[in-house]
Order: sequence, then structure tokens, then C-alpha cells
Amino acid sequence: MQYFLFTLLGFVLGSTLFAYWIPKLLKNIDICTLPDDHNPGVSNAFMYGGFLCGILSLICELAKGFIPVYIGQKCLDINSLLFVPVLVAPVFGHAFPFLQKQKGGKAITASFGVLLGLFPELHPAVYLAFFFIFFSVVVIINPHSLRSILTFGFFAFNVLLTIKTASIQIGCFIIAGIVIYRHLIKHNNGPVRISILHQR
Repeated sequence: MQYFLFTLLGFVLGSTLFAYWIPKLLKNIDICTLPDDHNPGVSNAFMYGGFLCGILSLICELAKGFIPVYIGQKCLDINSLLFVPVLVAPVFGHAFPFLQKQKGGKAITASFGVLLGLFPELHPAVYLAFFFIFFSVVVIINPHSLRSILTFGFFAFNVLLTIKTASIQIGCFIIAGIVIYRHLIKHNNGPVRISILHQR
């Protein structure tokens, strides 16, 4: 029952698209209609809502993944496979929100929040941050959708290789699958093109 309650909490928080609602409430801006990708994400909150909307959206989007996972691991057995839905729920809720007229987002920030919620086990969060930086600065991958797909693919692969806790392995694999799927269906700009640069 406790696992179900934390899973439900994560799904409800995940389904609350803070990056959409904060610019809407503070500046009456619909960030799903202004950008080309129509994504209710933190980057669009910064771009179209400004710094205040962006930073509040970032904090809330991280928190909605962090809170149910961090509190959940204090109350539940993280080694149980029943912990997998607790990990996945905030990301799934963001990608496929319940009773939300807007379509879900790409769930990148929510994923970081979930992984930070595993503290003190921060290896998954470090892997994800590393590959985001690597494919953004060292080897630059374009378009953004492909960069995110590769980032989450490599992240999941490294978690499977190095993390021994089965619930974390499975949870991270499913999270990566959700994010990759969202980027695949969000990418509608024709054929994918890759530009790999070693220097700016």
C-alpha cells in the first residue's frame, strides 16, 4: 500500500506541469503555443517567461521528481522491485499527464529530480549530467532531440553496467525509454541530421 501511495504521489506531481502553469499564472503566457516544439518544459519557461518564471519552473520541476523518491526511499525498501514504479511515476506523469489538456513534456528535468532523490546514491544523476555535457560541449550533437536520445541511451547503459540495485537499474531503463520516446514523437522536422564538432 505504501508503494502505491508514493507512486500515486509521484504521478500526480509529475502530471502537474509547473513549467506550463508558472508562466501562465505569472505572465499569462502559454509556452505550449509560442515555441516550435510546443513543449511545456523549463527551457521554454526561461525563453518565453523570463528568468523568474524559468527559475521557479526549474525548482518545481526538479522537486516534483525529487520529493516522492527521496521521501519514498526513507520509508520503503529501495531494493524491492515495487520501488520501480516510485522511480518512474514522476517522469511518466510529466510525459503523459492525467487530466491535462496540454500534451506532456519531454521529462528531462523531472528525470534529474528523480535521480537526485536517490541521494546518497548519485551515480545515475552524475551519468546523466555527464552525457548531457559531453554531447553538448565536447562532441556536439544536433538536433537537440537526437542529443537527448543519445544522452539517455548512454545514461541507461552505464547504469545497467555499474549499479547493482535491480530496482534502480530497471527504473532508470524505463525512465530513459520514456524520455527517448517523447523525443522521438516530438521530433517532426524531417530527417535527422547530425553535426559533430570537436571545437566551437
